[in-house]
Formats: sequence, structure tokens, C-alpha cells
Amino acid sequence: MTSRPPLSRTRVLDAAIRVADRGGVEAITMRRVAQELGVEAMSLYHHVPNKDAILDGVVDAVFSAIDLPDPDCTDWRDAIRVRATSARTVLSQHTWALGLMDSRRNPGPATLRHHDAVLGVLRTAGFSLPMAAHAISLIDSYIGGYVLQETALPITTPDDVEEVAGDILDSLPTGELPYLTEMIVDHALRPGYDHTTEFAYGLDLILDALESRRT
Repeated sequence: MTSRPPLSRTRVLDAAIRVADRGGVEAITMRRVAQELGVEAMSLYHHVPNKDAILDGVVDAVFSAIDLPDPDCTDWRDAIRVRATSARTVLSQHTWALGLMDSRRNPGPATLRHHDAVLGVLRTAGFSLPMAAHAISLIDSYIGGYVLQETALPITTPDDVEEVAGDILDSLPTGELPYLTEMIVDHALRPGYDHTTEFAYGLDLILDALESRRT
């Protein structure tokens, strides 16, 4: 018989993340997390005082999974691009965290380190405090919005694009909606089209615009 590893705060938070990945943040309860671990709910209180502590903890765990920007990178845009790309990847795996990350009033150490690192890159690059605040708000809004949009799309592969776009094209009234028809025929259905590249293109536009106002 394999012995179960001892319960710990880390195991509790990992279990809570698995619960949320399946059922959203609303699914995180002391009872469900305990069920995920195969223990009684009362056992959790030795490691987390309440549900709020679990929510604070899972947010901090998500932040810890996002790559920090390299403070020694010679181009601030490259540093922020790495962080933004990592954030997109992590949040795509934990979309429930999007509405939770900015709502907690007790940020953990990983969360604080993350924000400080991003601010450090921007301030070192010459952004004023107001411009650094604008930059973070704009970039994070873009990442969050893109992840939500990407998650809602009924496509994940090039084959999905061809099927969905083809179905829409077949349903369009003949001779009407010429610009939508053009977009589908001459763009979405062209060989090599990859909708996932839109993230990098949009991010570059934002970074270039911020660079023009940096000083």
C-alpha cells in the first residue's frame, strides 16, 4: 500500500487549483478541496485558516508560475514580451484566475515580486511613474482580454479554422456582406493562416506605442 504524502499548505493549494481548473473559482470550497486530497475538511484548517486564505494562495501560485521579466535585458520590450507571453500561457491554463487576480486584498510574496519586477523594468527603461502605471494597465488588459477571447473561440487547430470559417461562408447570403466574405476567403482560409499569431502582433503594437511615449 502506497503511503499518502503528508498534508501541507502547498498540497492544499495545488488541490484547489485542480478543483478550479475543472469547475471554476466557484468550485473552490473547503469540502471540495478536501475531497480532492482524500481527507476530511477539518484537516485543511491545520494549513489554511479559511477559504479566503486558499484564494489568496492560489492567486499567488498562479503569479509564481508566470516568468518574471529579465531586469538585465537590454530592450525593455523584449523583457516585457517574455513576461506577457508567459502570462498568456499560464492564464490560458487557469482562466478562472483572470477575475480573481486583481480582487485579492492580501497579495502574497510571489504576487508582490512579480509586480515589482515589471515596474522595475519599466522604470529602469525611463518610464515615469504615471506612464509605468499606464503601461501595466494596458498590457495586462490586453493579455486578459485576449485570453478570454481565445478561450471562447470555437477553434483550436487550423482544421477547426477551416471548418468553422467554411460553415460561416456557406451560410452567408450570396452577394451580400462582401467584406466579411473577403476576410474569410482571402485571409482565414488561406494556407498557413494561424489565428494564434494575433497575440504577438497586437502585443508588439502596444509595446511600440508605449516606446514612442516612454520619455
